[in-house]
Amino acid sequence: MQRKLRCLYIKENSLPEVIEIDNTLKAKQEKVGGYIEYVRLNEDDDVILICNDEGKINGMGPNRDIDYDIIFGPFLIVAENSEDGEDRSLTDEQISKYMKYFGKESIKRTIAKYESIKFKANNYEL
Repeated sequence: MQRKLRCLYIKENSLPEVIEIDNTLKAKQEKVGGYIEYVRLNEDDDVILICNDEGKINGMGPNRDIDYDIIFGPFLIVAENSEDGEDRSLTDEQISKYMKYFGKESIKRTIAKYESIKFKANNYEL
């Protein structure tokens, strides 16, 4: 197991930043603000998103749309070793890909999708 992880840290309405954290449960929980949940991305089988398991119910704001869901609260993107399932540091190529994937357009797309969902929910209540 790697002791340190080079990963992407993505906060609400912010561009991704490359960070290095200890490869521990405690360090991951500190970054996402609570209990962690591993979420698969449709785009890539060798990276994983680590977010707050209770982000939607504990008052965290919408962060990014990942096609089939909206992630609430800050999250990490790490590489995953398919052989042993352990978290790994991202490669330069993965960093480049996900810096773009979760860039400015991703923020705009998420805001638009979330506003649309809120609008539909408010109209449904009428």
